[in-house]
Amino acid sequence: MKNRTIKVGYLARVEGEGALYLQVKGDEVTDVRLEIFEPPRFFEALLRGRSYGEVPDITARICGICPIAYQMGSIQAMESIFGVKVEGPLRDLRRLIYCGEWIESHVLHVAMLHAPDFLGYEDSISMAKARPELAERVRMALRLKKLGNEILRLIGGREVHPVNLRVGGFYRVPTRQELAPLREELYWGLEAARQLVHWTAGFEFPEFERDYEFVALRHPDEYPIMAGGIVSNRGLDISLDRYDETFQEEHLAHSNALHSVIVGRGAYLVGPLARYSLNHDRLSPLVREEAGRAGLGTVLRNPFKSIIVRSLEVLQAVEESIRLVEGYEMPDRPLVDYEVRPGVGYGCTEAPRGICYHRYEVDQAGLVRDAKIVPPTSQNQKTIEDDLRGFVPQYLDLAEDRLVWHCEQAVRNYDPCISCATHFLRLEIERT
Repeated sequence: MKNRTIKVGYLARVEGEGALYLQVKGDEVTDVRLEIFEPPRFFEALLRGRSYGEVPDITARICGICPIAYQMGSIQAMESIFGVKVEGPLRDLRRLIYCGEWIESHVLHVAMLHAPDFLGYEDSISMAKARPELAERVRMALRLKKLGNEILRLIGGREVHPVNLRVGGFYRVPTRQELAPLREELYWGLEAARQLVHWTAGFEFPEFERDYEFVALRHPDEYPIMAGGIVSNRGLDISLDRYDETFQEEHLAHSNALHSVIVGRGAYLVGPLARYSLNHDRLSPLVREEAGRAGLGTVLRNPFKSIIVRSLEVLQAVEESIRLVEGYEMPDRPLVDYEVRPGVGYGCTEAPRGICYHRYEVDQAGLVRDAKIVPPTSQNQKTIEDDLRGFVPQYLDLAEDRLVWHCEQAVRNYDPCISCATHFLRLEIERT
């Protein structure tokens, strides 16, 4: 096989900047490095010395696509320190705004970022121009994403980096009349989400499976979005305060993002496949029915089919949003009273890309003394590299442009949020 080096510019259709380096000897991939070179953002250091009340608004700036994940995790951690329990309509509003985030984030990934890979187009614009039915899919996706954004605006105060969430609840809660206009669009969205599932289930998928250690939240009563303990398919079952003794972050020279591993066990996978495989029984009957129609079992190990699971989770989020909007009763007050006290607190929610962990220590005055945030992409980075090591060899005989295409598609399976993780894709393949 002829020796060659392949270099490609930045990967489109992911958030952030990175590169992929492959070293190939004959038919064997001997080294894989997902090089995340976006500069570190030092959010954890930025939070030290700040008041606990500033933390939700600061952490929301970590990501423009999934700000609620960061806000909610930080709020949960502070509430665990102060002994706050948010229930009833306030908790429902929190779940509703999180559903909005899942809708807008998943739809963006499914229709705009990843679907072009499966259909052979450079991007969603060229895809929409190619065939009228694909243009209709894109229009439907844009409307569905707008619905998610509208939920964020109504409850969070604005679509990007919402400002209405706080420790104990909200600064202001919407009235029933303000939420009422969502109903008609949500019922449209229910059918649109079903069509999204049917569409993605019809894609052609590479024959590729791995025996992952799935890690996700697990809640006794609901599909995990913003609460639960941390479990895996290999016996892990821990409370949030045991996260730091169970998971370890490692610095690697080729990445500004930390690699996260399970102590003594190595790489693991968070995100849609993990949530689905560990919580299939918590999905609604409608979503389970659609999963069966899509040909999925109760456990899914093909990362390329994560696009179907994301579509199913859109359907789950729309269905839950209908229930929450129709059952909403405006609370008497927008927040629960509490007293500031020193301590260490923990929070973990399911961002669209996987679990997002927070730990904070505050002093008597409520000032942050220490902060730790573990985004989902940094948890998946080692698994992405391992997957590429197993996936790429079958395509080494392809022309360079097709090999690059398959590598990019494989990385986009994880919807990597590189900007969050630093705190793609230039591709280089060295053949010897």
